Amino acid sequence: MRPENPASWGLRHLSAPLVSIIRGSGYMYSPREIVVRTVPASSYLDIFYVRSGFQKRFEQAEAPLTVILPSRLAAGSRDSLTIRAFAEGYRQKSVTFKLSADFGAVNIDLAPLPNSLDGLSHRSFAGRATISFLTSEALTFRLQEASDGYGVILTETAISDEARDAVSEIVSPLVLEGYSQQLGEDLMVKLVLRPEAGPVEVRSRQSYNFPRSLHVFTIDLVSKGSDTSGVQAAIKSLALLSSSDIQGCALAFDAALRGELEAGALARALRPSGSFTDRFLRAAMRRLGELSPEGSVEFSDSTRLDVEDPIELEMAMSAAVGAYGYLALLRSFSAEMEADEIFQREALRSLVAPELAPHVFAEVLSRSEKKEKDCVQPN
Repeated sequence: MRPENPASWGLRHLSAPLVSIIRGSGYMYSPREIVVRTVPASSYLDIFYVRSGFQKRFEQAEAPLTVILPSRLAAGSRDSLTIRAFAEGYRQKSVTFKLSADFGAVNIDLAPLPNSLDGLSHRSFAGRATISFLTSEALTFRLQEASDGYGVILTETAISDEARDAVSEIVSPLVLEGYSQQLGEDLMVKLVLRPEAGPVEVRSRQSYNFPRSLHVFTIDLVSKGSDTSGVQAAIKSLALLSSSDIQGCALAFDAALRGELEAGALARALRPSGSFTDRFLRAAMRRLGELSPEGSVEFSDSTRLDVEDPIELEMAMSAAVGAYGYLALLRSFSAEMEADEIFQREALRSLVAPELAPHVFAEVLSRSEKKEKDCVQPN
């Protein structure tokens, strides 16, 4: 970090011989070194050499770093060095010091960002997609529309490894891909829409999940006309289901999938929560009642509920995690709603495990389907 030209002649040139006698010739005439270290290590550095208010040098590097500076004789009394450090998930910090001062190592401790994207929930069903951001603190955000989709800017927010992986796996009939990028202290989550998706309306809302102590910021992507067409498609799809979808070896799949999924997460997914999928889950529960023996749904605690009764339907939805055949029926429901096999799996994941990473759910689904294939019906 030595400018091409030394500073202009000054009083330091007159005092240099005397100072050298007292402190040694190297004090005034030798270049100096400083070692820059940061916490966390391997932070990125912007280094500015400023003389009389004008920038003379600028370099970018990564800590730890040794910086070579001009001698005290070549540096002017107003020369200064500014080091700005930044790292993903941390506030940036700058330090400035005069080159005429005595200094050695420079240690810069970066403070973590005040908010963190800890998790992400993604649902896609019936022409709609919902992405919910789960954060430790309330979010300040802005939405940027682009030619290929939308960018969600989360102010002063870091991202966990789990959330970063979840963003990269977002895929649906509306969303082609998702990715995240740290822009200084802000986090951008980009949602690239499919060109064939057509016009998409964007809605957003914020809430607070008291049981989990998490703030929830939700983006709804709604395909134009999907509110009506989605309901109509659901009615037709449910009408195509039969008792074979919830009997025999389908129950082996049902039990296996229930055992694979974490009980609390499954209960959160199936319990009414104000999500757009609530109406489809209720309709599926009614259809389960119509296809079940005696017209009532059996639960793991041996109770049976007549879901044609509004009160018992709400009771059934609250205890849906234990409804025999319900997960198997949701699988068939998803298959009727989506033609593409990948989107079928995403639709089912959206209904039963929206917080589970798609690749993990694919493994869970594969193991559950293997249990079904290994099922042998008694003669």
